[in-house]
Amino acid sequence: MAEALKMMYEKDAPLDALKGKTVAVIGYGSQGHAHAQNLRESGVKVIVANRKDSANGRLAIEHGFDPMSVDQAVQQADLIIITLPDEVQPGVYQKSIAPHLKAGKTLGFTHGFNIHFKTIVPPKEVDVIMVAPKGPGHLVRSEFERGGGVPCLLAVYQDASGSARKTGLAWARGIGGARSGIIETTFKDECETDLFGEQAVLCGGLSALIKAGFETLTEAGYPPEMAYFECVHEVKLIVDLIYQGGLDYMRYSISNTAEYGDLTRGPRVVTPQVKQEMKKILAEITTGQFAQEWRAEYEGGMKNFKRLYEADNSHPVEVVGRKLRGMMPWLKAKQPPKN
Repeated sequence: MAEALKMMYEKDAPLDALKGKTVAVIGYGSQGHAHAQNLRESGVKVIVANRKDSANGRLAIEHGFDPMSVDQAVQQADLIIITLPDEVQPGVYQKSIAPHLKAGKTLGFTHGFNIHFKTIVPPKEVDVIMVAPKGPGHLVRSEFERGGGVPCLLAVYQDASGSARKTGLAWARGIGGARSGIIETTFKDECETDLFGEQAVLCGGLSALIKAGFETLTEAGYPPEMAYFECVHEVKLIVDLIYQGGLDYMRYSISNTAEYGDLTRGPRVVTPQVKQEMKKILAEITTGQFAQEWRAEYEGGMKNFKRLYEADNSHPVEVVGRKLRGMMPWLKAKQPPKN
């Protein structure tokens, strides 16, 4: 087992490295809006690059920023934080970021994808760092507002100035990460573990498990509403228990019947064969196969992506779920905005 990583906190991460500096946040989406607002409220000078006529641009204006072009922001900034979608970053980098980079500037990423897979190759004279919050941007913002923070991963890829690590620590401190802990890592380890977690457990694995459970119950003749509550609605209740105290606390909190079923039936669902498939997925990530596939999908117009998305969006578990959530106003049900 790998050696435990050291956690760093506010005493280890002074804001000094960003004093008198200008930070440009490129993109005002999920991570962008959180980093921009949190850093500003920590006393850092922040500018935002985003199209003014887009939904995110309008939100930035509503939040008191004056969105400008990427070219303008990069020219003015000391630290350039790129929060655009992974697939969009290389094109924007080549067109509007690379021409304005020079010694003394720092490129910041919130995910290691493009640096690790070399779809972005920065010049040697700039610092390249990453601060990756272990949570979505809306949580980075809401935890900061309530006085907490989301744990962050910090990595230094290029240290041309000799101060890259201090800049990264200050950035993590400014968004609230030092309140809950900063772990130092590499672009490679962050990128590969993040992709694996998304694909095999947190998003891909969980989504497939939910759909399979729902289908099993409805195909056996049980009402879809009951199947939804059992296979979707209650997932949050169980995950919250795990979040608070791990698997042990979750098992302490449920009935003995549920715990026995967990311990004896769970391994029959996630079998050694499933773990073997997980290893294949990890290999596709580490060899760069997934990155190449994703780049090709994006450059080919996202046809397969859109087809798969529409199929899942009209799956019975989603149709039933939208109806039921609409009947539970206390949930404050949400839907993604229409494009």
